[in-house]
Order: sequence, then C-alpha cells, then structure tokens
Amino acid sequence: MKENLIVSAIQQPCDQDKQSNLDYSISQIYAAAEAGAELVVLPELHLGAYFCQTEDFNQFNLAESIPGPTTAVLADLAKQLSIVIVATIFEKRAPGLYHNTAVIFDQDGSIAGKYRKMHIPDDPGFYEKYYFTPGDLGFQPINTSIGKLGVLICWDQWYPEAARLMALAGAEILIYPTAIGWDPEDTSAEQARQLDAWITIQRAHAVANGIPVIACNRIGFEKAPDSDAGIDFWGNSFIAGPQGEILVQANATETKLLCATIDSHKNERVRQIWPFLRDRRIDAYGDLIKRFID
Repeated sequence: MKENLIVSAIQQPCDQDKQSNLDYSISQIYAAAEAGAELVVLPELHLGAYFCQTEDFNQFNLAESIPGPTTAVLADLAKQLSIVIVATIFEKRAPGLYHNTAVIFDQDGSIAGKYRKMHIPDDPGFYEKYYFTPGDLGFQPINTSIGKLGVLICWDQWYPEAARLMALAGAEILIYPTAIGWDPEDTSAEQARQLDAWITIQRAHAVANGIPVIACNRIGFEKAPDSDAGIDFWGNSFIAGPQGEILVQANATETKLLCATIDSHKNERVRQIWPFLRDRRIDAYGDLIKRFID
C-alpha cells in the first residue's frame, strides 16, 4: 500500500429508484476523485431500498449478473477517474442461485475481484437467507493497484474470525459496506446500545489486526411493504485507523462523503509495538472450528 492513501466512503439514502440511487452514487464518486481519493466505498446494496424486510419472490427480479449492466457503468467510471470502487450488488449467479456480492473495480476499470457475503442473517426485518446463498469465495483479500483490500459485508462485521482471516491473508484495510438500522419501536436507550456495539466491534477489528477499517452505512427510514414497520438506517459511517482511532465519522442522518488519509508506515509501526500476530497461540486454537464446546 502506498505511503499516504486517501480513502473515502459515501453515506447516502438508498430508498429511491435504481437509476436515481446510482446517479447519486456516481456524483459522489466524482466528488471523491476531486478530493484526491483513490478508493471509494458505497453502502451495501446501494442500488435500491433494502428489500430483505420481507420475503417476496418478485424481488429476485432486482438481481443482475456480474459482469452486468451496473458493473459496466462502474467499471467505466473507475477507469475514467482512475479510482478504486467497492460496490455491492444483488448477484444472479444462476437461476435460483443468488448472492450478496461486493465487486471491486480497479483503477484501470477491470474487476479486480469480488467477495460474496459469508454470514447471512435471518432476523425480523432482515430476511436475507431467503434471498442470498452464503458466499463460497472465502476470506481472501482483493489485490488492487492501491493495495490488498479485505472486503466483507454488513453481518460479517460482527465476526472477529472473518476480520482475522482477512488480516492473516494480507489485507491492508478492512472494508464493510453496510445496511443496518434500528427498529423504530426500540427505546432510545436500546438504540444507543446497538449503535455503540456496532461501532465498537469494528474499531476492535482495527485494533486486533493493526489495520484501518472503513464502515459505510446507508441512512433514512425505509418502510416495510404492506406494513407500518420499517428500518431506520442509522448511518454513522466512519473510517478508523489501525489503533481504532476515528479519523472521520458521519452522524445518523447526514448525507456525507467521508475522506481520510491512511498512512501505511503507521500501520506497520502499530503492528511492531502491538505484535498481536506474533503472539497468537495458534497451537491452542483448534476448538475455534467447533460450533460449541460442550
């Protein structure tokens, strides 16, 4: 990774039609490039409203192939602006086989790689198991012209194993495109606890692995179909350094382009003074592959 790398994340609402959402994302990618960014991250499934609030087979019509129409647009943009783009797409891999997939576009417009979401939630309002097959590409960083990117998606962000495996495979930044929010029926105290836990766990991944983290969430209330319920996406996108320090952060409601400079020499220095990878007891971790230790 280059010595000083400007990275960015786009916090935006995603409740409009596909073209409007894409047009806004594109406008912010232009703004990121103008700010000197060489990497830009978009929220999870930014092309439309979060359709997983209900189980509806008609939503499968939203899926598209990779390569496909959206990847063609973003590939051209990456090449035009010489910028790396991380975007997530509802991937139609084959009839009846779909994934939640991050696509990483390199500065020359090529698809550097992709990551299929590994941990798939199935909770009220987040019925993702109905739509997404668990990923089968493993936890492998994507090699790009700016460095090795450890791209994970939303629910993956709660699992230290995923972050660690990415770091052990050489990831130089952890990236989490996200769509997460509150149930409006929760108390303000419960909402505060949830948000604090979300920020804390990702900052902890930065600390434990000695590498920066980019968390990019959407914002706004999205009503569930045929119901008064919905999700209030809590924003709070942030970029943290290798000691978990917050470099830049948005609030819960603002549409914002976040930019920060990552110093690769600092990342290496942090690992030298906190050598967690050196002191891991790999001889004693075999039980981690068990579901539970009885």
